[in-house]
Amino acid sequence: MRTDPRSDPSRREKQVVAFSSVVAAVGLTLLKIVVGLGTGSIGILSEAAHSLLDLVAAFVTFVAVRASGRPADREHAYGHGKVENLSALFETGLLIATCAWIVWESSRRLLVHEVPVEVTAWSFAVMGISIVVDLSRSRALSAAAQKYRSQALEADALHFSTDVWSSSVVILGLICVALADGLGAPWLRKADSVAALGVAGVALWVSLRLGKKSVDDLLDTAPPDLTEAVARAAGVAGVAKVRKVRLRRSGGGVFADVTVEVERQASLERAHDTASEVERAVRGEVPNADVVVHVEPVASGAEGLLTLVRLAAARLGLGAHAIRRHRAGDLDALDVHLEVPGDLSVGQVDELVRRFESQLREDLPRLSAIHVHTEPVAELDLGLAVEEADPEDRARVREALDALPDAPEVEDLVVTRTEGGLRVSFSWALPADASVASARQKAIGAERILRERVPRISRVLIRLGERKRS
Repeated sequence: MRTDPRSDPSRREKQVVAFSSVVAAVGLTLLKIVVGLGTGSIGILSEAAHSLLDLVAAFVTFVAVRASGRPADREHAYGHGKVENLSALFETGLLIATCAWIVWESSRRLLVHEVPVEVTAWSFAVMGISIVVDLSRSRALSAAAQKYRSQALEADALHFSTDVWSSSVVILGLICVALADGLGAPWLRKADSVAALGVAGVALWVSLRLGKKSVDDLLDTAPPDLTEAVARAAGVAGVAKVRKVRLRRSGGGVFADVTVEVERQASLERAHDTASEVERAVRGEVPNADVVVHVEPVASGAEGLLTLVRLAAARLGLGAHAIRRHRAGDLDALDVHLEVPGDLSVGQVDELVRRFESQLREDLPRLSAIHVHTEPVAELDLGLAVEEADPEDRARVREALDALPDAPEVEDLVVTRTEGGLRVSFSWALPADASVASARQKAIGAERILRERVPRISRVLIRLGERKRS
């Protein structure tokens, strides 16, 4: 039973953190604008513009976190996580635009028109408050981003952590302006504009770093080290080779497509179990990843004649038994009983046999001849009537078994009567180290003798089991 994403506590926690960032950005922006206009500090005004950018970015992040948490639908089969990547790219554009304005205004004050800056206690107070708020906000966003692998929150955390450094640069510029008259160094008055350029430099560096990561994720660029780690994890028992790994990020989620090779003689159930093991291994490397495993059958070096014949039959939906090889010099001949559906026509069966023989000649080029015995099989009749055999029939079967030469001990004898004749089932208790092949030959001889001595027998079932130690 799936949990409704709208009731997911992680989604709610991400939204709370993002909304608290919006509230903090509103307060800081208003405070910096008031103090910057009052003192004429381009450094503080640039920080006000930066905080205004933070407010827009925080609001966009809040909206993106809400949208990215929506469940997948028909139009968005991979969910809405890319909204977070788009919001991060939007933040990049805002940062670059703000940097351009700060550089233009600072250059104008340095080279064209100097604006006097009044340094007051409020100047330092507002920047100190900004550092404290930005530091606490960055830590909260970073913790949530790491916990829930949210790129939008990570972008905000990176954004606000650089605000701490840029605010420190502004404080340094204000100190230089305050010391200009006392030290007799009027050139220090330009430190405020220089500090603003420092803010622009830091913001531009963050912009380029954030923009590259956003574009990489939008273009499904997967980190090479993560791809290699997933490929190593996917090499579980039963996987012959990890052929291909494809990763893509969508917001805080990771989608992994893994193609593995499994020996083609493995059963469907075994191949499915192997794929499930690969999924678990990949999620161990990338928690909560959406993993799709594609299994491709491949030939292994350990395939023998029986495996190749049965695989050729299985590809056509047929069964094969009584497989025998006869050597004639350097070439081989093959006998095989091919089980075909009983409701097919002779023409259809002939086509299947030809395709079967063609596949065998491709897999076994040394075959000189293939002799196929077609054996029609019908669906299992679960309504077969079975009755207990007469005592005379049971006694006759027991007598025939006791007369078998060198026969193992007979256990669990069951003789029943069906519409086609007598059905005989029993077990032979053999030593644990006895050869199955030699025991099977004895069983074939015993069945022939039984049918001769009790003509009414229609079916004989012999189970070869281990003799219990006394």
